[in-house]
Amino acid sequence: MLANGCITWDDSSMSCYSTVVITGASSGFGKAFAYRVAESRSRQACAQELRFVLIARSEDKLKALADDLTGKYGCDVVVLPCDLADGAARASMLQTVSALRSDWMMLMNNAGLGDYGEFCTSEPERNHRMIEVNMTALVETTRAMLPAMLAARNAYIVNVASLAGDLAIPDFAMYAASKAFVTSFSEALRIELAKTQVHVTAVCPGPSHTGFGDVARRTGKSKKEVPFRKWFYTSVECVVDSAYRAVLVNKARCYPSLKIRLVGLFVRNAPLWLLRLIMGSRPRKAVPAE
Repeated sequence: MLANGCITWDDSSMSCYSTVVITGASSGFGKAFAYRVAESRSRQACAQELRFVLIARSEDKLKALADDLTGKYGCDVVVLPCDLADGAARASMLQTVSALRSDWMMLMNNAGLGDYGEFCTSEPERNHRMIEVNMTALVETTRAMLPAMLAARNAYIVNVASLAGDLAIPDFAMYAASKAFVTSFSEALRIELAKTQVHVTAVCPGPSHTGFGDVARRTGKSKKEVPFRKWFYTSVECVVDSAYRAVLVNKARCYPSLKIRLVGLFVRNAPLWLLRLIMGSRPRKAVPAE
């Protein structure tokens, strides 16, 4: 129901639901993860109905996803359009999700922004938005939902970090640093919650064709020059399937696909001088669009 412009929940009715909250749900990993959870839960004999709370900027895309999830799987879906970089909009969203109550809860902090280009030519406003979405919104959403998750029978926090969080990446300096924050935050939170029923997993994918690159590319730059080599990409399906399985078996980190796991292992053990050499030789400069 609505109260003062926000959705409020009846605690007694919410206990009948398994609740999944996803930020950045309109596309990419968030959208695919919603389908993965819905499909998996539909094959189980669950007494509780599945309820999604989908959060993203695009209301139209969220509504289309909600209609499809309801039609295919009979899910109850709540759409929360929100620009996570906007503090006022985020406050309203946080008030809504903090009121959720369920015996089985899952939070997927998936929303993220990138910026491909040298830091010295970056736009301060874009940098600020990246900090707000990639870090501040993730922390605030987790904090808002955590008390209810601690009271639940089972609860899962899925933070979408990145292989970039293990690296200092030239021309992706802000993005990589923000994902290093997500990884470190997830590890610390997991330790704090080790003796509870709340499980924390950091998902650390490499590059994937989610549309993220188009958003990260600066205006007037060409698609010809990309920040990662083509062989390095992992499919969205592989990332989401690996992430969901990792969450359910309570893995601390998930590096989807063998190549990403091997690269992650190398990066975490290689000397800094070698990493600097490798990072300096990767495709860098984005060229003007024709």
